[in-house]
Amino acid sequence: MTATLLQHAKPDQLVELMLPHLWVSIIDGSIPANVCVDACQTLRNAYGQLGVRAELQPVNLVIQDSNGDRVRHGSLQPSWTGTSWNGHCVLILPDCERIVDATVEQFDKVREVGAGPMIGKVALSMDPTQKGMMTPGAQVMLQRGDLVLTYTVAGPEALASILDHPEVAAHAAGHQRTGLNVASLALAALRDEDVRGRAMQAPYPRLRALLRAVGDAPYESDEAGDIRFRLPDEDGQNRWLRLNEIPLPATTPAAWPRS
Repeated sequence: MTATLLQHAKPDQLVELMLPHLWVSIIDGSIPANVCVDACQTLRNAYGQLGVRAELQPVNLVIQDSNGDRVRHGSLQPSWTGTSWNGHCVLILPDCERIVDATVEQFDKVREVGAGPMIGKVALSMDPTQKGMMTPGAQVMLQRGDLVLTYTVAGPEALASILDHPEVAAHAAGHQRTGLNVASLALAALRDEDVRGRAMQAPYPRLRALLRAVGDAPYESDEAGDIRFRLPDEDGQNRWLRLNEIPLPATTPAAWPRS
């Protein structure tokens, strides 16, 4: 699916659609239950490194089949049991109006259909009082095969239940590191001669700056498993740099999330 997207996706779709599929391929198709928080936090960092704003959004998900049978996942009032979060969350890309459910195939009915992560282009109902968040109670309905997936947006208290929990804080550095690696692999794919022209037309100045900076520089995975590019540092000395260490023009927008 990632290869197909690279070949056919329009410039404004390349990054938004590719990153979730790339993440799934990296974890080798194994999507255990209760991994939605880790997936969203990882992909939020990956999107952000390439200049795409992504925000975590807790939801209640109802999956209805063609017989009218309904199964609910998540909650509008999620909670923790030890280190497990009893809820479901997705990413919202507010600037391009997409909803991204990278772990939707953890649910049996959706996995039977196939097709990978759920990425929908929808008119998002944004909450003017909560930056980057949808209005609590708003619904998004998406089709997957003969299934109808209805996402109902939870309020800011549900988001706080994730972000304020020690378990999430303890893994923040790991989410950033893995997000950097996913973004680095995406950048390496986007600079391919058959894709680069479309990627340079994407509406993300940071992505375009990274593509120009990286060019055809070699890259490798180091002993820790981190992706690095061989490029001049700020002093002009060639060395292996992580994506967030690559010198960019001063006018380049900062990576997301921003404080």
